[in-house]
Amino acid sequence: MKKLIIVTIIVAMATVKIPAQSSKILFVMSAADTLELNNGEKLRQTGIFLNEFHLAYKSVTEAGYTVDFATPYGIVATIDEESIIDKYWKNSLKVKNEALKFTKTDSLFNNPKTLEKAIENKSNYIGLIIPGGQGLMVDLQDDINIPILLKYFAKENKPTGLICHAPSLILTIPKEENPYIGFKVNSVSPFEEFVIERFIMKGKPENRKIAKKLRKLGLKYKSRLPKANYAVKDRNLVTSQNPFSATSFNKLYLEALTEYLEKE
Repeated sequence: MKKLIIVTIIVAMATVKIPAQSSKILFVMSAADTLELNNGEKLRQTGIFLNEFHLAYKSVTEAGYTVDFATPYGIVATIDEESIIDKYWKNSLKVKNEALKFTKTDSLFNNPKTLEKAIENKSNYIGLIIPGGQGLMVDLQDDINIPILLKYFAKENKPTGLICHAPSLILTIPKEENPYIGFKVNSVSPFEEFVIERFIMKGKPENRKIAKKLRKLGLKYKSRLPKANYAVKDRNLVTSQNPFSATSFNKLYLEALTEYLEKE
């Protein structure tokens, strides 16, 4: 009788479909904390934009996915102080305070993997999200690991979410091997860049004019008015425009995850 039970269990286990993928999302974030403006004449504090990171994180984890964080050299990401201002939270102070507490207390956030380690474990992830903020224009823009990650997720058709300034990282892939040529894409708009540089930062960074460069590379850039809640999905790629686009981005990114898992 005992043997029969054992055989039955073995047969049952053999017929259970084991998921081909984990349900883990990789968040790649900048580790920069200082931005040079006006050819180095002015320095400004920078980092990741808190709501662009936290609202995306909150969306995928509440949907049942788990998350890993990775930064250059495994340095803990800095939060851009501009992103703590209430206007970016639409008076949702409770969520802002929750986000601030998370960055101070969450063990994974405060012990990120290196980008090299993330590449080593890339097959463990079903999706990639890179939050915005000027910080990524300092370090991720020149990091040799970024095009490796982007090309891998594109090749495997795994959902890739690039928020606000993060679509500029598509430019790190040479045109002749860039999988996103011809894709519809969104990012911080030219007018929003102008407002940020003129009235918020009061200076010009070295890396700018993202929309123009994306168009020149061969992508189909689309945008809406400043502060629009706007994102674009084209196949595995989801891109969004600004800190106010979380609702649109999260909806489209979750759709992309569902589509990917249904095909597996």
